Amino acid sequence: MRLRRYDARDEDPANDLWLRTWQAAYPQINFAERLDWWRRRWRDELVPNCEITVAEADREMIGFATVDPKTGYLDQLVVAPARWRSGVGAALIEEAKRLSPLGLDLDVNTDNDRAIGFYRQQGFSIAAAGANSISGKPVYRMSWRPLPRSDGTVNPG
Repeated sequence: MRLRRYDARDEDPANDLWLRTWQAAYPQINFAERLDWWRRRWRDELVPNCEITVAEADREMIGFATVDPKTGYLDQLVVAPARWRSGVGAALIEEAKRLSPLGLDLDVNTDNDRAIGFYRQQGFSIAAAGANSISGKPVYRMSWRPLPRSDGTVNPG
């Protein structure tokens, strides 16, 4: 596996991976019905405003993460279901921490125990509860902040 920066040729594979991954996470929801909305959001909101890191293996996209460098918001962490628990997500989180060394925030559905457990393992904690602005479903705001060192600098790990 290797990590690299996103480029325009990655748009279709990223959209396909988003669909497959969310459909596996929430099989009761038809994400194919949301694909046009997602493609617009990807093109109009995420690509122009985020640092996007792609994980690939054997020239196939197996994951990606989007981080807004101005706010430290991790909007998307998507890993191919066949690669869950393989270290891909952890590698993408480490890169997101490198891109946003002062901290990261994300929203996660409160019923997504697998994701909540993963983020806790990566050093995130629940900072607040709220609702998804699109679906209205309950979410947790999870945050990671670097640890302060005794000399006043921060340790990004």
